[in-house]
Amino acid sequence: MSGIFEGDQAEPARPARRTPSQRPRALLPTLAVVVLLFVLGSVFVEVWTDKLWFSSLGFGSVFTKVLWTRVGLFVIFGLLLAGVAMGNAYLAFRMRPILIGDSYRNPTVERYQDTIDPIRHWILIGLGLVFFLFGGASAAGQWKPYLMWRHGGDFGQEDVFFGIDIGFFVFDYSWYRFLVSFGFSMLVIGVIVAAVTHYVYGGIRLQAKRDKIASGAQIQLSVLLGMFMLVRAVSYWLDRYGLAIADGGLLTGVTYTDANAVLPSKNILAVIAIICALLFFGNVVRPGWMLPVLGFGLLILSAILIGGIWPAIVQRFTVQPTEADKEAIYIEKNINATRLAFDLDDVDIRAYPGVSTNTAEELQAAASSLPSIRIIDPRLVSDAFEQLQQQRGFYSMPDVLDVDRYAVEGEADPQDVVIAVRELNLAGLRPDQRNWTNEHTVYTHGYGVVAAYGDRRSPTGEPVWAQQNLPSVGLFDDFEQRIYFGESEPAYSIVGAPEGAAPVELNIPETSTAEGLVLNTTYDGEGGVPIGSTFRQLLFAGKFWDSSILLSGRVNSESRVIYDREPREMVEKVAPWLTVDGDPYPAVVDGRVLWIMDGYTSTASYPMSDLVDLSEVTSDSLTAEAAVAGQQSDDINYIRNSVKATVDAYDGTVTLYAWDEEDPLLQAWMRAFPGVVTPQAEISEGLLAHLRYPEDLFKVQRELLSRYHVTEPQKFYGGSENWKVPEDPTEPTSSNVAQPPFYLTVQLPDGAAEFSLTSVYVPQGRENLASFMSVNADATSEEYGQFSVLELPSDTALSGPRQAANVLSNDAQVTQKLLRFSRQDVDVERGNLLTLPIGDELLYAQPVYTTRGGTGSYKILQYVVVSISGDVGIGRSFEEALASALMLGGDTTPTEEPPPGTGGPGEPPTEPPPANESDEEELTRILAKADAAFEEAQQALEDGDLQLYQEANERGWEWIDEAVILREEMLSQPPDGETAPPDGGEPTGDGEPTDGEPTDGEPTDGADGSPDSTPTESSPTGS
Repeated sequence: MSGIFEGDQAEPARPARRTPSQRPRALLPTLAVVVLLFVLGSVFVEVWTDKLWFSSLGFGSVFTKVLWTRVGLFVIFGLLLAGVAMGNAYLAFRMRPILIGDSYRNPTVERYQDTIDPIRHWILIGLGLVFFLFGGASAAGQWKPYLMWRHGGDFGQEDVFFGIDIGFFVFDYSWYRFLVSFGFSMLVIGVIVAAVTHYVYGGIRLQAKRDKIASGAQIQLSVLLGMFMLVRAVSYWLDRYGLAIADGGLLTGVTYTDANAVLPSKNILAVIAIICALLFFGNVVRPGWMLPVLGFGLLILSAILIGGIWPAIVQRFTVQPTEADKEAIYIEKNINATRLAFDLDDVDIRAYPGVSTNTAEELQAAASSLPSIRIIDPRLVSDAFEQLQQQRGFYSMPDVLDVDRYAVEGEADPQDVVIAVRELNLAGLRPDQRNWTNEHTVYTHGYGVVAAYGDRRSPTGEPVWAQQNLPSVGLFDDFEQRIYFGESEPAYSIVGAPEGAAPVELNIPETSTAEGLVLNTTYDGEGGVPIGSTFRQLLFAGKFWDSSILLSGRVNSESRVIYDREPREMVEKVAPWLTVDGDPYPAVVDGRVLWIMDGYTSTASYPMSDLVDLSEVTSDSLTAEAAVAGQQSDDINYIRNSVKATVDAYDGTVTLYAWDEEDPLLQAWMRAFPGVVTPQAEISEGLLAHLRYPEDLFKVQRELLSRYHVTEPQKFYGGSENWKVPEDPTEPTSSNVAQPPFYLTVQLPDGAAEFSLTSVYVPQGRENLASFMSVNADATSEEYGQFSVLELPSDTALSGPRQAANVLSNDAQVTQKLLRFSRQDVDVERGNLLTLPIGDELLYAQPVYTTRGGTGSYKILQYVVVSISGDVGIGRSFEEALASALMLGGDTTPTEEPPPGTGGPGEPPTEPPPANESDEEELTRILAKADAAFEEAQQALEDGDLQLYQEANERGWEWIDEAVILREEMLSQPPDGETAPPDGGEPTGDGEPTDGEPTDGEPTDGADGSPDSTPTESSPTGS
């Protein structure tokens, strides 16, 4: 038989058949090694490039602190969990019974032993590795609670229920809860591992008639279960404090049932858990499972009866019949804590009549005392900014512009200005220009700032520019206009070159013949990460998956790579403990363009304060349209605007200024990251003038104040006095999105005009106006952050925003003015509905824009409509519309207006237009008519004839409207033989040079790799 087997093994065919089967065995480890190296390499690239990015901004300490904190937590807790799992497995193996007197055998278990024994060391190592990774990963994510516990302290306030410092809840509680939950995990894993090991090696014999658990197994499991009960007792004790931050149905925090049923039950259960622990420990000395099991059963029964059923009985039979009375004291504590936590404890709520006894002249005088009333809607003028100031298709501006204030020569107070940065948009390049060299080394930055006065419109309805053109000129002094860091810059750009090298970055397209115009430039700032070495080029080629970084001749010894350049994301990275406002805004400060942002510190652990979802309470019509970044869903019950942050648009310098220096959370983070936050005293006067009250914080506070303006517990419980933020009247009714707040200069009764952030409330379930809310948003004012609420009488049914919008849309005078636009196939769009206190009443003001569809079109501000005391007026400016509503500008009775040029009051009939009149001739004729009408209006004003003045003035504006419409038609139709480019640029004809052709001084596609043409220029329509 042996010869037969030996012969079989010697067959020559068998080794040949084994060879293919061995290849997969060798291939699998090789693939595993390759995958492992790839993963480790990717991790190294991400970590190292992040380190370089942080260091380039001067925040290397933040990166290092966070990294080593997470690594330390990973290692410590990973080793702890792995040690518990491996240690219990090892102890269980060592304590296995060697010989048992009875003849009990379990073949299944014996097979397990035979399988495991040869590889038990590898199994133990693998078990430890798995739990090391599991425990480390769970702990590494707790770096924020750890640093808060490590660097926190006293909050300086005691909570209103337990009477201990709030710092325990904010800084310590979360970390203690993690430790308890991790302790549970360790002990549960220890019990499972020990039990399985004992079962495999005979320490636990479930089918045996006697001695089902060996003494070694009994000792080990008893100790583990006793420790589990001790941890459960600690958990019950911590649960007591958790009641103060638990979100209940009525309020956040302790309620009557919590105080009188749940809290005592937690104390009782903690004591029972300690007794259970002692019984399990006693099982080591005096074996016997009866008492520990009875104790554990008692704990479960008590948890059901005392912890569950008893509170439900108290709630149902004691609280519910007289809930308002029983909960009054707890509601009062919740109101006080919430107002403190959200900085609403000093709100000035005053009664406001809403109905004025002032004369029309007095109301007009009150309105004229305001420095400016913004009629330019930042949400609707982006197209006008782009069409009139974009200059080239590869520039763009945001969909919603920003509002800031600047000192204007001749004006005593700063004026509201609508502002935008001209940023780079690679999508505007033609397809034949889209190559790596152009996208990453030539088109590297935006250029300049565009700004318009918020309270002005040109005769043609366009913005009146405070800053315009390329290069940017106007209101601002000389400043660095190159924009390398912004909201829509490319993913990454390679900049910089050795001294003396020809510049290749497109600085400014040849749009004018201004002297000293630098068409190409080389970046010489400190922003970005140097990548002159081959190692760093290889790093970033791996990061961006782009071999051109390693191979291109454009990358040289002086090159820098600029990436992760969106200002909000930059601040979030360098200060990961901050929540950053969703709307960064640009400002020209001390010769630089700065992006300004607000940073918040927040927590969900402020006792007795109401929990809100940050995403939900900051959502409005702008975030719904993705025009402004929304916040992530995160429950908070405390928030402070602790930091003002800036990002330099040229070199990317990030500066964090301490704003609320008394905030305990900010103080803790400053101890965790020393030197990262700059003291408030170092904010320059130029920067301070542009700081304002943040929008997201305001939206959180207005949501809370809609309920917490009520401070009497019984009224709060009833909810009859609750307000709500109205829906945006400019959005469809079905959208159900909140109206955003508005930055306006307002004057409250008995106060001075102040730059404010404003909003209104309507009663819950109704649409009439309940109150007007504002906060002083001027950071230079001593009253900065002071909230004021003008509360209307409950018996005064003043129109709310939706009702007012309906009135403004259906007023006969307004519809008559807008009728001709619908006849001319021109779209009418209404802007933001502003609410302003004037004297003792509130007025509504709304700009009305028109636009004609088609390439290159944009919205033109035609009218402003005003509603006050139920009267509606319309005019070309706010002042004119208010005078119309107050019946101060002559007869405002709507009449059927004859079309311009056909005769009307004060205008003799004119001859029909000449035959074969060209568009240019018609435009000249119409503008001459407008000029004549304005001259007639001026003469009527000098003669004191106000009625003729208004009629002639209106006629002049109608001629201007006709001119604008004709101008739009002329520019939207290319001349004969020419075609309009798809991006709305100047038409190009056969054989004619275009803006897209190379010009002297602009980069061309050649040996240096610059673009072969400049994209077409957008037409400034309507100008």
